[in-house]
Formats: sequence, structure tokens, C-alpha cells
Amino acid sequence: MTNVEFGIYIPQIGLGYELLRDRAQLCEELGYSSFWCFDHLYGPGLPQHPALEGWTLATSLLAQTTTLRVGHMVLCATFRHPVLLGKMATTLDVISGGRYELGIGSGSVEGEHDEAGIPWGTLAERTDLLEETLAILTSMFANETTTFSGKHFEVRNFPNMPRPVQQPGPRLWVGGAGERRTLPLVARYADVWNCPTYALGDLDAKRAVLVRECERVGRDPATIVLSLEAVLALAPNAGALDDVRALADRRFAGPGWRLHEGGFVGTPEQVTGRIQGLVDDGFRHFVFFTHDRGDPATLHLFANEVMPAFG
Repeated sequence: MTNVEFGIYIPQIGLGYELLRDRAQLCEELGYSSFWCFDHLYGPGLPQHPALEGWTLATSLLAQTTTLRVGHMVLCATFRHPVLLGKMATTLDVISGGRYELGIGSGSVEGEHDEAGIPWGTLAERTDLLEETLAILTSMFANETTTFSGKHFEVRNFPNMPRPVQQPGPRLWVGGAGERRTLPLVARYADVWNCPTYALGDLDAKRAVLVRECERVGRDPATIVLSLEAVLALAPNAGALDDVRALADRRFAGPGWRLHEGGFVGTPEQVTGRIQGLVDDGFRHFVFFTHDRGDPATLHLFANEVMPAFG
């Protein structure tokens, strides 16, 4: 049976620490492989709602669990100097016994940067910064010292001790499907390609680009795990499906969520079939937002009636 991993993503908007800790511990108990939070200064578009800072939260959740992997969807490369980030990630990997997952992107919310006085820049500038950050991180994880010279960063013989528990380092997740910049970064640096739901309709073409980029840098594309992040609207039975779908439509409205493109709306049997189709296409990791923000009943339902089909 193919090994498939399932993670739960609960953006920490308006949720207290105790609830998030309890959700993470429940995910561990039920056999989910990973738990994810966001890396924003506050909930995008929701400044009136409290939101815990993502790195501090992930650190605490790893301290309160023993087997669960914890990460961010995704760290914003503009928030932290890559050397500091590399040291933070290494430290968190060490103290968690090798359970940290490092998702990273170029940033998605200009407003929080403007308000905090953090430079935003153009998309091209942020992508360049992300590329340099990935280069520095991978060097810090793999080598005892790092030297790097780029447009944004200069690093000279910087030591990174102790070494990460995971070798050569925490798994690096990169999302997106841009053929000119993103997929080349995946090919060169990522352990996991977090494919967006909007790319599912063009998956074969995107994968062909990724294979070509891997060939260009001398990498075996089979070493890149294929992951999908999507909204899950799981109903216990057909009679409850309309209410579940309505709640998902309210909470995850708009094209950015791609609720219906993901296709994870239905009963356990229907969702199992949808996942199986994607597993047959090569996906090995699924990270779900649930329609009810990780309600324990839904976490139990998925763990008991969907996960067993995948080992």
C-alpha cells in the first residue's frame, strides 16, 4: 500500500493557544502526520481579530507533542534574514527531535508589510529574495559554514552548529506553479512541491516543466514529494452534506481558496475516492483546511473513515 501523509492546517485567527494546543495534540493522537499554522502578523484582512505569531506558536506546539510534525504554510521570506531563519530552523529541528517542516514563500500580503515598515518590493524582487534565502538555508543545513554573495544578502563563512537532526535539514516546502520562476526553485531546492489546487487542471504540463527543470540541474524528480493543500468539507452522511457545503462556501468564498476545484466536498466515501484519484496521480501528502476549522468531530471522522484507506 502506498504511504500517504495527511496534515491539518488551522490558521490561528481568533483562536486561543489552549484550543490550538488541544487540536495539535488531538491530531497527533489520531495519527495525522503534520499540523500547520500561518506566518502573518495578523489575519489577512482581519486586523480586529487576535492572532498568535506563527514561529512562536509552532515552537510551543512542538514542545507539547512528541511525534507530530509542525510547520508553516508558509513562512514569509521577507520577515526574517535567512541566516537568522536558518539558525532558528536548525534549533527548532534539534529541540523537537527532527519534527520541523519548513514551508516558505515570497510573501502574499502587501498591507502587513506597509503597516509594519517591512520592505515589500516587486514580485520579481521578492522572488529573487526567496531564491537567495533558499540557497542560504540549504547551505546552512548541509554545511558547517556558509558563504554566499547575492543581490540581497552577503554571508561570509557563517557557522551553523549544532547540525539539524534531519539530514541534510528540515524538509523544504515550496508552493506555486509558475513555470518561469517557481518550478525552477522547486527543482533546485524543494523537498516537497506543494501544488496549488488551481494547477490541478494543468497538472501534466506543470509536472513536465518540473521534470525538465530537474534534468537541467541534475536532479531526480522522484526525490520531490508531491503535496496538495486544499479545503476539506467533510460530511458524516449525505443528509448533512448541504449544511457542510454551505458553511464551507461562507468561510472559503472567493477564487483564492479554490474550494470546488479541490474537489474535497462530500461524505467520507466520496472524499476517499477523490484522494485515491490524486494518489494514483502521484500525490503523497495532503494538507487540509477543514470547513469547521478543525472541529474535533471532523478530525475524528476523517481519521476513522478516510485515513485507514491509505495505510
